[in-house]
Amino acid sequence: MPTGTAIRDAREQLFSAAERVLLRDGPNALTSRALTAEAGVAKGVLHRHFANFDAFLAEFVLDRVQRMDAQTAALRDAAGTGTIAGNLSQALTALYGSVAVAVVALVTFRDELRDRLRDTWPAGVPVLTEAATMFGDYLTAERELGRLAPEADVETLAFTLIGAGHLLFADRGSAPPEPAAVHRLVTTTLGDSVRDASR
Repeated sequence: MPTGTAIRDAREQLFSAAERVLLRDGPNALTSRALTAEAGVAKGVLHRHFANFDAFLAEFVLDRVQRMDAQTAALRDAAGTGTIAGNLSQALTALYGSVAVAVVALVTFRDELRDRLRDTWPAGVPVLTEAATMFGDYLTAERELGRLAPEADVETLAFTLIGAGHLLFADRGSAPPEPAAVHRLVTTTLGDSVRDASR
């Protein structure tokens, strides 16, 4: 791109390019050079909007976490409808079918990024802790509606679903798991916490 040419919403252009590189090539491939080449911009564009590459990565991760708000609202609104296992299976598939798995790998891969994120996200990996909160809120709503046993430990169930889901979806070298496998993971995790399996 010629110097001096205005770029509309350069930050989003760079974020979208980072997502494409991550999904296609993995976290090792996401360098400042690969990012600007994918975005079709000069390196100066990156440094005009971010202090350095790690600052860019931190804002990219936090932006992708904020985009989970719509998923959180949709799952919360599903409480009392369909089946609990069905709702959670769809939410897990949507979560891990997105850039989430790649972002987790990126945060794990880069020490500098983890250190920078701790300034605004003191505990856990941002995408996973946000997802655990999303699942916990949904399970709490289902418990309040009486569809989940009153003694159900929603926090532990949420963490277990996120961890097991990550293991199920994290293999980039193969196709995504079949819906039946996701549903089986969810129903096994929930166990007898669901008062009626048809709910």
